[in-house]
Amino acid sequence: MVTVTDIGPDTGPDKSGHVSVLLTETVELLAVGPGGRYIDCTFGGGGHSREVLLRSNPDGQILAFDADPAAKSRAAIVQSEFPGRLTLVQANFAQLAGVARSKSFVDVDGIMFDLGLSSFQFDEHDRGFSIHSDARLDMRLDPDADGPTAWDIVNTWEADDIANVIFQYGDERRSRKIARFIVDRRPIETNLELASVVEAAVGGRRGARIHPATKTFQAIRIAVNDELGALRTALADAVELTRPGGRIAVIAFHSLEDRIVKQFFNQEARDCICPASFPVCNCDHKSTLRRVTRGGITPGDEEQHENPRSRSARLRVAERI
Repeated sequence: MVTVTDIGPDTGPDKSGHVSVLLTETVELLAVGPGGRYIDCTFGGGGHSREVLLRSNPDGQILAFDADPAAKSRAAIVQSEFPGRLTLVQANFAQLAGVARSKSFVDVDGIMFDLGLSSFQFDEHDRGFSIHSDARLDMRLDPDADGPTAWDIVNTWEADDIANVIFQYGDERRSRKIARFIVDRRPIETNLELASVVEAAVGGRRGARIHPATKTFQAIRIAVNDELGALRTALADAVELTRPGGRIAVIAFHSLEDRIVKQFFNQEARDCICPASFPVCNCDHKSTLRRVTRGGITPGDEEQHENPRSRSARLRVAERI
């Protein structure tokens, strides 16, 4: 089980070079105001939290989540700049409701999610996320969490199960061939070994902009951390925790994540969610959200140029009613 631990101040600068995506747009659409109370479900490098604290001066408060224990040192910088205004908890945002209630963060003014991995998690090769790392396969956001690691999936699952993960979470049409290559070449111990096996299965880069193993790595990471299941749980919790007029902002980098957010916001913006074939509504569903952004907001050309990792980002915002 993932543990929940209060994280206090520590020392040491954040040298990751992490850049917050859609920072200005997110904070402006959250309508941050003085004295507001907010939840950052994905603290990461702290960029979004820091901007919210600036705009909620003098006494705005943030409860932040991060499953990565390395967030402690990154949070220390923000905590020193805004004493007593940031509480960081080491937990997956799947635990949002329970943790927020235990910290009396209910009826909050806004909740934000910046999904996926942060730059420092990709760049720290010993974490086992990067295709170019010689680290042992792991890919857990919380290295102490229970559940399967990437090594377990690659080395113990059946080929069909591996293929289904790669196809469903990576949108990789060559998933079955990749899975067969993986099973035939076990044991596979490191990221570099797995990347090499996938490259052999699909025939190399052939001028492609991204490494041929990118979709496979993404799919396995999503499966290891149950990222889509956690997102569904947290979105429902966010509605319950946000006051009327408060807002929920989500930045997604993956089409599956963005689809979940879009469908959830659309559903919660409707009074009836019965199938179209039903002649009369019998669901008793009442709308809880108003969509603030319709098609989602993407980074501008300048941001994409300065931070190529932002290219796939899409921001959606909804308001509690």
